[in-house]
Amino acid sequence: MSEGVAAAAEAAHGEEGSGFIMEHVLNSDTLHLPFIGHVHLPHLKVFGVDMSITKHVVMLWAAALIVFLLLLTLRRHRKGDLVPTGLANALEAMVSFVRDEIAIPNIGAHDARRFLPFLLTAFFFILSCNLLGMVPYAATATGNVNTTAGLAICAFVAIQIGGIVHNGFFGYFKGLVPHGLPWPLLPIMIPIEFIGLFTKPFALCIRLFANMTAGHIVILSLLGLIFILKTLLVAPVSVAFAVGVSLLELFVALIQAYIFTMLSAVFIGMAVHQEH
Repeated sequence: MSEGVAAAAEAAHGEEGSGFIMEHVLNSDTLHLPFIGHVHLPHLKVFGVDMSITKHVVMLWAAALIVFLLLLTLRRHRKGDLVPTGLANALEAMVSFVRDEIAIPNIGAHDARRFLPFLLTAFFFILSCNLLGMVPYAATATGNVNTTAGLAICAFVAIQIGGIVHNGFFGYFKGLVPHGLPWPLLPIMIPIEFIGLFTKPFALCIRLFANMTAGHIVILSLLGLIFILKTLLVAPVSVAFAVGVSLLELFVALIQAYIFTMLSAVFIGMAVHQEH
């Protein structure tokens, strides 16, 4: 009997620990604010479709506002000063990096300017979402597969528009199949190339989602050991490892924004310059 009670208590502790982790990773309809507590967000339905405001939606709005204010700051500095300083200087360096190291090498100098607004918006927006996840009481919107799917759909649309505008509608889809391919291979290659149109954005979606979710789960798991084991003996080790992973997460936040932007530029370049 006592063994059964102990097993039940152990299972309850495990569920409590997993609940602690999932509460900070999954989306919800409440915000936890300092000195205020839990704030319940409104539920909305438009024509029967659930359009409720959730925690990750609020983070998306916050990230969009941050990007708008940052780029507005850069624009104002560019109007007044020929040489930007401070924050404007850092922002201009990042803009120049995306233009000179991502857009132009992968898309070409002639076509890069057309897609640069999308690439810059994606880079700064993803970076803002990732960094917001490191702020206490906030959440990582890019840890939600719906967010990354939306970003991947935007990239998919940009890729198709780039290929169709540059090569023509029929020329673009004809160019998906390599020239000079033996006709017996066409029944195999045509479906593969068509599926490839969708696997590229799918890879963008899952890569960003998985990387941003995994880091937070590791951090929360390390901290959760203190509460699950109910002892302070593991606290120094758990906190030390959690701090180390958190510092790594700052680097991952920048790297994932770079990877999404870089791969988007690569896929756009492949669609525009099919001859290569």
